[in-house]
Amino acid sequence: MVGRIHSLESFGTVDGPGTRYVVFTQGCPMRCAYCHNPDTWEINAGKLMEPAEIMEKFDRNAAFYTNGGITVTGGEPLLQVDFLIELFTLAKERGVHTCIDTSGIVYRPENTELIKKLDKLMELTDLVMLDIKHIDNEKHMELVKQPNDGILAFAKYLDTKGVDIWIRHVVVPGITDDDKYLYDLGYFIGALKNIKALDVLPYHTMGLSKYEKLGLEYRLKGVPAMDKSAVLEKKKIILDGIKAVRNENK
Repeated sequence: MVGRIHSLESFGTVDGPGTRYVVFTQGCPMRCAYCHNPDTWEINAGKLMEPAEIMEKFDRNAAFYTNGGITVTGGEPLLQVDFLIELFTLAKERGVHTCIDTSGIVYRPENTELIKKLDKLMELTDLVMLDIKHIDNEKHMELVKQPNDGILAFAKYLDTKGVDIWIRHVVVPGITDDDKYLYDLGYFIGALKNIKALDVLPYHTMGLSKYEKLGLEYRLKGVPAMDKSAVLEKKKIILDGIKAVRNENK
């Protein structure tokens, strides 16, 4: 079993709890307007690596990951479920905390073969960092060129599996900062029992230069970076939605 790997990071500090070994997989069906890794989009690119090879690299600095673990991100890691199962099997043999950073875009409840594999993978997964780009399907299509129905269904699937979820949402001025949709996002995730954290992140423009180097159109050119001080107020609106649905379900 081999995986298509874009890159590896030895000391990640924003990819889950603690210090983590981060595996960036190659390939993604999403086309997020603010993606800062467009070089991971191409599916048939990247370096072919075996799970054992990756864990050997992890082992060299294992002492640094005592309070962390291994995170697989991308690209979209769930495009390579078989690879993840083998990688996380090796990780759990070592007692390593495992995390997947995903958009959930590949999830389809009618795909029984995929669900069987995901069931196995979730038994080996301690945490899923789930990016929800937009709660409204039409707005989601405009932003990432994909619908969000499978993503929201994946969040509910994780809930049934009892897997811890860490929600991430990027606030983009004029695009994902609408108070109604933020409240609706909170109302949706508040119904889930296994939410462990909520990251509300300010949009930044640092990826613009990468698009220029790759000769790609940057669809948000001219959109200013999100005011970091305003993000706290936006997070409060999401939290209001969470509280509302939980109060209703008491």
